[in-house]
Amino acid sequence: MKRLLVAAILAVAPFTLHSASAAEVPAKRWPLTIATGAGVHEFHAEVAQTSAERSRGLMGRERLAEDGGMLFLYASEQPGRSGFWMYNTLIPLDIAFIDGMGCIVSTHTMVPCGSDAPADCPVTRPGVPYRAALEVRAGTFQALGIRVGDCVAWPGHATRCKPE
Repeated sequence: MKRLLVAAILAVAPFTLHSASAAEVPAKRWPLTIATGAGVHEFHAEVAQTSAERSRGLMGRERLAEDGGMLFLYASEQPGRSGFWMYNTLIPLDIAFIDGMGCIVSTHTMVPCGSDAPADCPVTRPGVPYRAALEVRAGTFQALGIRVGDCVAWPGHATRCKPE
């Protein structure tokens, strides 16, 4: 009986350890700047580079630091009809879609979707191709004067645009 109990514990342990370690591993955070005509604004964004990280996004978060956010990076250009939804996302967010030069090409404010059915949640689409997207607390872009044409830079990607 004792051997059976030990075997059962050992069989479950890898799943328990994996779940605990995945929850405890802090997300990668990169410094990020947005250059506007009025100045430069600094953020510390978590980075979502894999498909799994991008799919999870900021789901389940109850708050986000004032200078926090999530930077979604793609290996190739995404079509303008591809977008973001707020399924299981609890906080309102601003999103900036960013082209390969680092230029903001579209911005939107997104509100949480209260539906339990993902298909009922609206998708926010930029309408233009993009290579990255940045989510921050809703109202941040308006408060800081961040808009289409502003330039975003992060480690490994020096912006090649000039703020309008």
